[in-house]
Amino acid sequence: MSEREIINPPELARPRGFSHGIAVEGGRLLMLAGQDASDAEGRIKNLKAVVEAAGGTLQDVVKLNIYVTDRAAYRAQLKSLGEIHRAYFGRHYPATALFEVKGLFNPDAMIEMEGIAHLTK
Repeated sequence: MSEREIINPPELARPRGFSHGIAVEGGRLLMLAGQDASDAEGRIKNLKAVVEAAGGTLQDVVKLNIYVTDRAAYRAQLKSLGEIHRAYFGRHYPATALFEVKGLFNPDAMIEMEGIAHLTK
């Protein structure tokens, strides 16, 4: 049996756009390598392709790390980024962390994501 439980303790701030934690049991874990955005809109097609190749969907992502080269620019676009997130993840919010970094492997990239998916199949 595979199971997931969203953990958002009431003593912590109410999360918006992420979950504080997700406990998983059973199934398989898929580690997702860092992928930069594949187009100008920042679509996360690369992560989606890897998860789907393993038999899952983006709703199976339980942990997401986002690396940006400009945190202020990222924060300034939160509304449109939220719309992009919902287009791919729906109302599923993985446990997420955001890191501002000096640079990424692709020197033209401004964002890179990596994560963990919990596959139930």
